[in-house]
Amino acid sequence: MASGTKRYPADLKRDAVDMVAQLVADGSTEWAAMNKTAGLLGIGSAETVRKWVRNVPEAAAAVSEAAVDGDEVRRLRKENAELKRANGILKAAAKFLRGRDRPATPLIVEFIAAHQGNRVGGDGLVWGVDPMCRVLTEHGLPIAPSTYYEHVNKQPTARMVADAQVIDAIYSLRKEQQLYQVLGSRKMWIKLRSNGIDVARCTVERLMREMGWHGALKKKSPHTTRPNHDHERPEDLVDRRFWAAEPNRLWVADFTYCRIATGWAYTAFVTDVFARKIVGWKVASQMTTDLVTAAIDNAIAARMRSGVTDLDGLTHHNDAGSQYTALAFTERLAEAGIAASVGSVGDSYDNALAESVNSDYKNELVDNQPRFPGVTELSLATAQWVAFYNQERPHTYCDDLTPDEAEQFHYDHRRALRPEEALTR
Repeated sequence: MASGTKRYPADLKRDAVDMVAQLVADGSTEWAAMNKTAGLLGIGSAETVRKWVRNVPEAAAAVSEAAVDGDEVRRLRKENAELKRANGILKAAAKFLRGRDRPATPLIVEFIAAHQGNRVGGDGLVWGVDPMCRVLTEHGLPIAPSTYYEHVNKQPTARMVADAQVIDAIYSLRKEQQLYQVLGSRKMWIKLRSNGIDVARCTVERLMREMGWHGALKKKSPHTTRPNHDHERPEDLVDRRFWAAEPNRLWVADFTYCRIATGWAYTAFVTDVFARKIVGWKVASQMTTDLVTAAIDNAIAARMRSGVTDLDGLTHHNDAGSQYTALAFTERLAEAGIAASVGSVGDSYDNALAESVNSDYKNELVDNQPRFPGVTELSLATAQWVAFYNQERPHTYCDDLTPDEAEQFHYDHRRALRPEEALTR
């Protein structure tokens, strides 16, 4: 070394001190910054750099101030890394979070097991079991790490295997057709048994509760009847006796309003009391006599297509709404040979069955999804719901048969007793 030349020039010391301060401000710890500075500048050891920092009061103050900033930087970096990890977990779990229902715990456990080693980027945080459980819980899929480890470490019991099979069957039904999502545990149990799955009703109730699955919840519907006191009203031939010995003896009718994207639509139904089958319906943009007349026309046509030759002895019952008491409607009933019956004004019990159908329609279809764009879209969905209601949905009144099955059972039984009527209804 040349005479008078110091091993570490003053400029080098100042550069080293400044570099330490900068590294600390960027988020490094003081000791890590000193180690890195020593390596970058060819200084013998980090301890040498530390002495330089401590021996210069201004430098020590600068490093201390930078350390405060560095702590904030490290905190922000940690938060950013955790946020990236959470976003990665949520993106991977999007298929779970997008649905209405909570996936089964085994499915969540399987998801965590498959992704726990992931990270976002080469230097991102490992997802891990605890962080994944925390993120999923915060976003509506509650699961504790202990629950995860419990499922991973234990062998599945016979009950767990059976439960998984039932859950898969229910999930498949609900995924196959959206309308199955309106079925509660009892109707779902009936549907599973009809599909050959021998399971107890209490098991279906328990599993649906654990999965967060439930049927459509009934809401109170506003009153839509608008009587016209100038119209002559037929008498009430039903007197709240909503029972019939066979099909085409008593029909009940009513209509309900539906909120759509463009305003309002109205749906009228005609229901055969015998098996609670919807035999006619119509969706329109106006609440007029044409609406209810079209529904009865559709009901008559549907029965004729099914082989009914006449409707003698049939009574049509409705409330006292002006659409039903209008002359055009009563004349249409008379033309078809159908006796007209009208309940009292302002008494929902006088047409309770028809209003029950309206309630099912609103709860299971109209109020169970976003508003329909228009009348055409609502009409298509209504056709699908009526088919589901008549052909797929078990009905308590029909001893858990569907309306179609109940009517078919009646005709099969009658034909067995009276073979000469095999070709008639």
